[in-house]
Amino acid sequence: MERPELQTINRITHESDVLIIGGGTAGCIAAAELKEKYPHLSVNIVEKAHVDRSGCLAAGMNAINAYLNPGETPESFVKYVRYDSCGLIREDLVKSMAELFEYSVKKVEAWGLPILCDDNGNYAPRGRWNIKINGESLKPILAKAARDAGAGIYNWVVVTSLLMDGERCAGAVGFSLRTNTFYVFKAKATIIATGGAAGLYKPNNAHDAQHKTWYSPFNNGAGYAMGIRKGAEMTSFEMRYVALRTKDAIAPTGTLALGVNAPLVNSKGEKFMQTRYAHLGGDGAPTPYRAYGPIQEVKAGRGPCYLDTTHISDEQSRQLKAAYLDMYPSQVLYWAANDIDPAHHPVEVQTTEPYIVGGHCQGGYWIDNDRRTTIPGLYATGDVAGGAPFKFVSGCWAEGILAARHAGGWVDGVATPQVDHLQIEREYQRTFDPLFNYGKVKFGVRPYDMEVRMQKIMEEYAGGTSQNYEMNEERLQLARKYMDQLPAQFDQLVVADMHDLMRAHEVMDRVTVGQVLIEHLMARKETRWPSYQTRTDYPERDDLNWLKFVNTRMDPATGKVEVLFRPYEQIVEGDRYHPGHKPRPAAK
Repeated sequence: MERPELQTINRITHESDVLIIGGGTAGCIAAAELKEKYPHLSVNIVEKAHVDRSGCLAAGMNAINAYLNPGETPESFVKYVRYDSCGLIREDLVKSMAELFEYSVKKVEAWGLPILCDDNGNYAPRGRWNIKINGESLKPILAKAARDAGAGIYNWVVVTSLLMDGERCAGAVGFSLRTNTFYVFKAKATIIATGGAAGLYKPNNAHDAQHKTWYSPFNNGAGYAMGIRKGAEMTSFEMRYVALRTKDAIAPTGTLALGVNAPLVNSKGEKFMQTRYAHLGGDGAPTPYRAYGPIQEVKAGRGPCYLDTTHISDEQSRQLKAAYLDMYPSQVLYWAANDIDPAHHPVEVQTTEPYIVGGHCQGGYWIDNDRRTTIPGLYATGDVAGGAPFKFVSGCWAEGILAARHAGGWVDGVATPQVDHLQIEREYQRTFDPLFNYGKVKFGVRPYDMEVRMQKIMEEYAGGTSQNYEMNEERLQLARKYMDQLPAQFDQLVVADMHDLMRAHEVMDRVTVGQVLIEHLMARKETRWPSYQTRTDYPERDDLNWLKFVNTRMDPATGKVEVLFRPYEQIVEGDRYHPGHKPRPAAK
């Protein structure tokens, strides 16, 4: 007998000029920019949570981490990001977002974001590229701007797949977490702004604390997965992000390192980055090495490692806690609960599980300067967009603005895409299959069980924390073999309600992203970003052979992943790049 709630699934279709998937920081500013520049267009945001408190910035921020302080230029920013990313970036993308830092920051400031200033009214810097803010309410400010601009907002809706009109994106489908509703969103242009991927690897904090991660645990890579399944080209997944964060609380450490100039020390009190790793740049080493150094110290028996804050005054300690209250109040609670005062105790740090994040690193869609993907009508912005690391908040704003400007102009000149009824029926079935399986599949698989299996594979064979983020060809081959077995079990997933249906789609998306990540890790036969991508069988950086982008494309019909190489020179010669350029095929 069919379950009663399945007899009442409603179907609702919405049409708009531009659909934005993801109501985080990039999605909200894209919606506001679209309505400001093209007020005649209809714009819809679809958000899995609620736009007021969703995405990476749900709890706020205390700094804008990418800004051109006095004396800096877009060119100097590109130079720095290239150094920090070990020589390989999409310079055109980094430059175009840097050119919009000031525009985007001042726009959000005008909406009500408090930015700290000195006595002369100039923004207060925190390090070379940062400015200080009181950003606890940053996300509600952005959501209000999108709402006030006139964008339609659909909260609590999980997007499961893109719709296609031939090779062109035609919108997306999804379901409501609060009502038994299947949504069909048709659109001339679609902007994906869903963020990156957490949860591919075993979390550092296990069991009941497994959602205590640095990156939003609800960003599961859905934006990547839905594009991968439709044949979009992806880039640089192998540049994973391994963050150095405070122990247990997993709070950002820039507030300590930049805010109060706290150096890294090991358990013996040695400033090891300045001595043992001076040849790598010491405290000024590229960001991957600032995770690599502590990992090596722990391996050598000189752990744990700390950020030494014992030189600060009691007043500075109070200010430090106030800064964390703007974005990470649990850090202050952790200190209070454990009788820790950073003025008298160094702050223990640890490295996190790896993430795929296009904002700190550069894994994501392969795009052009207008943030167009290789699928016509589909744009990518923020953490889901590839090629441009060191975005942080302002870079995500800049990319949302760039995508909005081009998409708004493009839709006026194109016809409304057509979506056939059979495609929608297939997507409906795929969306609700785990729910339909309830009571029908004899030996069903729960989403949690599949997630645990996936994380175990990725952890042990694809360079997880317990492996010190190291990998070799043989382990990666096993990772590929075991991960390729999981999609065959998708039709055995069983859930009892809409919340667990979301969990089922989250784990299916993570498996898809994990499969592509393994191909990237296997393809790059060098170690360019130690700790992010450490190959024990290829331990050296090799600019002669590997100063190029590793890209992938999945065949929508077969699911086979093809590896492609994009030469670095093609990208930096100017703005002549276009997604239609043919990539160099991988060597057999």
